[in-house]
Amino acid sequence: MWSPPFGTSSSTWPCCESVTMETGGLPLELWRVILAYLHLPDLGRCSLVCRAWYELILSLDSTRWRQLCLGCTECRHPNWPNQPDVEPESWREAFKQHYLASKTWAKNALDLESSICFSLFRRKKERRTLSVGPGHEFDSLGSALAMASLYDRIVLFPGVYEEQGEIILKVPVEIVGQGKLGEVVLLASIDQHCSTTRVCNLVFMPAWFSPIMYKTTSGHIQFDNCNFENGHIQVHGPGTCQVKFCTFKNTHVFLHNVPLCMLENCEFVGSENNSVTVEGHPSADKNWAYKYLLGLIKASPIFLPAEDNDFLMSLDLESQDQAWSPRTCDIVIEGSQSPTSPVSSSPKPGSKEGEVGSDGERVAQTPDSSDGGLSPSGEDEDDEQLTYRLSYQVQGPRPVLGGSFLGPPLPGASIQLPSCLVLNSLHQELQKDKEAMALASSVQGCLIRKCLFRDGKGGVFVCSYGRAKMEGNVFRNLTYAVRCIHNSKIVMLRNDIYRCRASGIFLRLEGGGLIAGNNIYHNAEAGVDIRKKSNPLILCNQIHHGLRSGIVVLGNGKGVIRNNQIFSNKEAGIYILYHGNPIVSGNHIFKGRAAGIAVNENGKGLITENVIRENQWGGVDIRRGGVPILRSNLICFGYSDGVVVGDEGRGLIEGNTIYANKGCGVWMMSSSLPHVSSNHVSYNGLYGVAVFSQKDGEFPGGHGAQENFSEDGDAILWETELEKEDDPLRRPVTVALVESNSINHNGASGIFVQSSEALQVTANVIHANGDRGVTIVQSSQLTRVANNSISCNRQSGVKVEFQCKVELRGNGIYDNRGHGIITKGDGTAVVENDIIGNRGSGLQLLPRSDTKVLKNRIHSFRAYGIAVRGRVKALVQENIIFQGKTNKTIFQQITNNRECIMQNNKFLVFKKKSDTWRLVNPPARPHLENSLRGSSAAHSGHKVAAMATRITARVEGGYHSNRSIFCTIL
Repeated sequence: MWSPPFGTSSSTWPCCESVTMETGGLPLELWRVILAYLHLPDLGRCSLVCRAWYELILSLDSTRWRQLCLGCTECRHPNWPNQPDVEPESWREAFKQHYLASKTWAKNALDLESSICFSLFRRKKERRTLSVGPGHEFDSLGSALAMASLYDRIVLFPGVYEEQGEIILKVPVEIVGQGKLGEVVLLASIDQHCSTTRVCNLVFMPAWFSPIMYKTTSGHIQFDNCNFENGHIQVHGPGTCQVKFCTFKNTHVFLHNVPLCMLENCEFVGSENNSVTVEGHPSADKNWAYKYLLGLIKASPIFLPAEDNDFLMSLDLESQDQAWSPRTCDIVIEGSQSPTSPVSSSPKPGSKEGEVGSDGERVAQTPDSSDGGLSPSGEDEDDEQLTYRLSYQVQGPRPVLGGSFLGPPLPGASIQLPSCLVLNSLHQELQKDKEAMALASSVQGCLIRKCLFRDGKGGVFVCSYGRAKMEGNVFRNLTYAVRCIHNSKIVMLRNDIYRCRASGIFLRLEGGGLIAGNNIYHNAEAGVDIRKKSNPLILCNQIHHGLRSGIVVLGNGKGVIRNNQIFSNKEAGIYILYHGNPIVSGNHIFKGRAAGIAVNENGKGLITENVIRENQWGGVDIRRGGVPILRSNLICFGYSDGVVVGDEGRGLIEGNTIYANKGCGVWMMSSSLPHVSSNHVSYNGLYGVAVFSQKDGEFPGGHGAQENFSEDGDAILWETELEKEDDPLRRPVTVALVESNSINHNGASGIFVQSSEALQVTANVIHANGDRGVTIVQSSQLTRVANNSISCNRQSGVKVEFQCKVELRGNGIYDNRGHGIITKGDGTAVVENDIIGNRGSGLQLLPRSDTKVLKNRIHSFRAYGIAVRGRVKALVQENIIFQGKTNKTIFQQITNNRECIMQNNKFLVFKKKSDTWRLVNPPARPHLENSLRGSSAAHSGHKVAAMATRITARVEGGYHSNRSIFCTIL
């Protein structure tokens, strides 16, 4: 289908569409040259001849239509001021849009004429043109206005015009400057009392007696291609305004209760305060222009994304990071060997089995059987010696995100994300969220589109229930870009915000709205700052290369932060503190120079299904009263620890995959009270889970560099404003709890404890770690290790150091390459465990230990069931001890020790290969069916679909020492 060009009617087309153009043999290229000399009315007439002529006129888009658009004194380049070097898709369409917009101010005249009785019999009054200037009929604008009638055109010829008194506009007129922009300068203060006015091609400056250059309270004002310098413009509701192709130099536009206002293709430079202020709720009273402006907005090209057009804003970066498309993200794993795989510490071929380490700990140097489901095959055994193996099943690691995270991060490989962690496009998010779609489509208050705000103090200030929508703007080199306070609402779509001296977007005092598809970078403070009960929806933005944090939520701030890319910020990607309580979901937070997410100073938040990777400090850092819910996240490839729970940190850490971080998987201080449940912690460089009683090394800077989050100096007042509501999702925790986790293939011990507080380690699968399964070096209060499966670790299953209070109950300790349990603890209870198939002794009691060994089933693969080294205090009672090799005794005691009491133990010695022993009544421990909670229940609703995308991450060679990489958030 085709239609006549703008300014013509389809009723004037010839009846026969088959009429062909009589070209007289001229080629089309020559016709285009001839038609390029026609003016706009002639082009319209030629296009009415027939279809061929119409299509020929349309083909002049890059020639004649371009000349008409750029040659018009009432407009500028369609992509000015942000992209003046980029041509529009259609010059004709751009010219048409401006032509139609320029006529909005006079549509009221048509309404008036149609309402007059007998209008068909009344002769239409012609518009007059009044000339102002030296040698013309009027010397000043004021004298011309005194003689003007309805909708007259007043032309100001080049010169400077200064009005000595306030000008009152009582009749609708059009005021136009003759010549190039800048040749006509008007120093005046104008108060519009009429229904409509248009001002075009003028330079406005304030009069000597007032800073207000223009003001209207009820009418409609239209500014086209004007410059405003060092003054104010005020529009009060129900008044409306339409501003296009204007420059505002140190000029403040104040909009109060406006029902609708349009600022398009404007430049705001050097403001000493806010460039635009939108105050008050849009007026319920609307003037005549409201419906025309609304129609003009709906007819213009929209900024909502097309279904197949993923947004990726061009990045103006000094150091180019790979910008992600919302659907694919490829970063190759580099390096000759993964630093997080325990294989890096594997023994050299040919080394002998049974080397004795410190404290008599036997380390069996045998081929890796860490991934085997059954007890080791013993391929290097001596055939002459009879070895018996019990029949049992080792608990393997429980995957959370599927097979991509079960193996080590091999160099050059890629990791597949499940669909729940894939970034959606903005279009997909809006389709899913009808409330967000309604916000994105709404038009209320002020619409600011394709404008440039630069080199000043403030961009847009929305306050006192104001409403503003900003699309496709650029904010640069300002103190701040946008402030939204006092129950106001903003909609920000596809804006560029960079190099602000403070925060890019600032919401306070219950501000809200939609912030979607923006590119926010290189700002001196946070990209987005949310505080004092503000509750925005932050969706599909790129927030990166900030000099502080990406997003800050504090002082009871809320908000939904979803599906954003937050990367390469100097401080935390997302910082939550002072009872900030946002919902953070589906974001990719990566390559930060500090933590991915930091929760501090009683911060809260629901943090779910995010990808947090390659951050310099902890993937998530929780301390000083922080109490978030951290659920179903992928925390991987960090250069430090995966999750850090510092001093007085709390919260629920549930169902996360913590993978291939160079430090620990989870690093905790004993003064914290987290609940660590149902996580998959694997292939981290140091410990899987580490608990420390004090800092093991102060990070440079320590806690002294507190970030100043209160611009008004009222940081100490936050606590007086905090909500005291209870969160039903957070149950009280009185002791740190590590339960139902899969902790496997980490570089050091699976769980390392150096704690002065009580700790519970329950129902975990601790498998194939590069050192011991569980190491307890300090435990002044009781550490309870119950119902865990501890298997296939490179050294002993459990080691308890001197003066530690530990209870080991109901565990299955299988196939570890050292001893099953080594203890020299003071007050250790080993009760009802299955200690089976370990390469060293089943249980080794070292000097000065005080241990109760009750009701265990113990079997050594090729050593002693129980070995007592030196003088120990022990009660060994009601245990079943199986013989391993024929030439090994079941029990070994080096010295005669009266304090080691043996009572009612059962020793089973096999006589032939046909003997069969099984772990029955009860079956093999641990009995996890009744202990597991959280993971299966929490994740039963999260079905991992087959759709996936690829992510990879850079992993450098090398392997840290066994000390924690301590992470401090400044």
